Amino acid sequence: MDEAICPRSSMPLTSVPSEALSWSDLEGLTADESDRTQGPTNAQAVLRLFGQEASAVRVTLYRDHHAWCPYCQKVWLWLEFKRIPYRIRKVTMRCYGSKEPWFLRRVPSGMLPALDLDGRLITESDEILLQLEATFGPLGQPMTTPDVRSHRQLERLLFRAWCLWLCSPGLSPKDDQRAMEQFRRVAGQFEQALRQSPGPFLDPAAPGTADLVFVPYVERMNASLAYYKGYRLRHEHPAIDAWFRALEQLATYRGTQSDHHTHAHDLPPQMGGCWSNRSDAARTMADQIDRGDGLADDEACWDADHSINAAAIALGRVLRHRERLMERNPLGRSGFDQPLRCALTNLMGQGSPCPDHGSALALRHLRDRISVPRDMPLPAARLLRQALERTAALDGPGQPPPLPIRDRFDQDPAPFVSRP
Repeated sequence: MDEAICPRSSMPLTSVPSEALSWSDLEGLTADESDRTQGPTNAQAVLRLFGQEASAVRVTLYRDHHAWCPYCQKVWLWLEFKRIPYRIRKVTMRCYGSKEPWFLRRVPSGMLPALDLDGRLITESDEILLQLEATFGPLGQPMTTPDVRSHRQLERLLFRAWCLWLCSPGLSPKDDQRAMEQFRRVAGQFEQALRQSPGPFLDPAAPGTADLVFVPYVERMNASLAYYKGYRLRHEHPAIDAWFRALEQLATYRGTQSDHHTHAHDLPPQMGGCWSNRSDAARTMADQIDRGDGLADDEACWDADHSINAAAIALGRVLRHRERLMERNPLGRSGFDQPLRCALTNLMGQGSPCPDHGSALALRHLRDRISVPRDMPLPAARLLRQALERTAALDGPGQPPPLPIRDRFDQDPAPFVSRP
């Protein structure tokens, strides 16, 4: 096929430019999704029943809207793996908005996660897990066994080594190297603990509480160290990679898993800053992540069967919120309508229509604000980011301002929250 050149761009296209599909045509390309209440783990549910009746619910989990809170993810995973019916009430983290008054009346500290168990409020994620374990039984080995207590201590050592490397500003190259070596040593201890188990997990039979203690921050380490330090955690530590791969075969974990772009940009205001060592590797990986390409197996190893209909799922999620997305875009509703339809047409493989002149910045503005798993699963988000970037490139190199690092008020959920 002859290459076609889009007007206003010298980028060759693999297909002849076409007209953007209409909204009604796009709606016909979406995919049916699983039941949020009874189906696989997902970030959009407000009630999870696991085949039981609503009358069986004894637990309400208060977690953040965006699924950015690592301690919330730990409790969320425990409830999902244990299949305990529960309700979800979502709360705004201070890094992206104001706490809801109703939550502050219930939890004056604003601390997340919080859990209501039979009318009793519990905070602090480890205390929540201990109380859940006492009520519903352990997930794998109990938290109070010597092995799990040792693993919990190791997780804190790994967390501190990561924080020292990632969150210390102004490290000299020599100090950065020392911090990296310290992190590598402690990550090696985690690998050694994994290798002592007969399977890929710390718990001998299946992912247990010991594993769930590690999941949230090791997931964030994998993303942040690639973006800011050029460090390929899964490549450097094969046993950790095998642990991730085993987790990624489980729909329960996949339903909570975020991607590198989300974590790289949600962590700075939560951690008080994340600092790049400005190495060539860090710059290259950060560019790949920001462009929307991701880091392939260094990021996630979902099998093809787990990525079926990813583009259609991404399309459906955008259509659900398209009015608010367009209203909040720098071009406004009327200005962003055609460019967004162009990107979605591209996403669905229906051509590569040229967006209106001057829309590159607006398309990349949306690309940068896709949040996983809040908005959609990881493979769907990767495809949508790539389609937005491909379409933006047809217009030119225009870039929006960098994402803020002191806060993420640009991600205020208020306009998107359904109100009764």
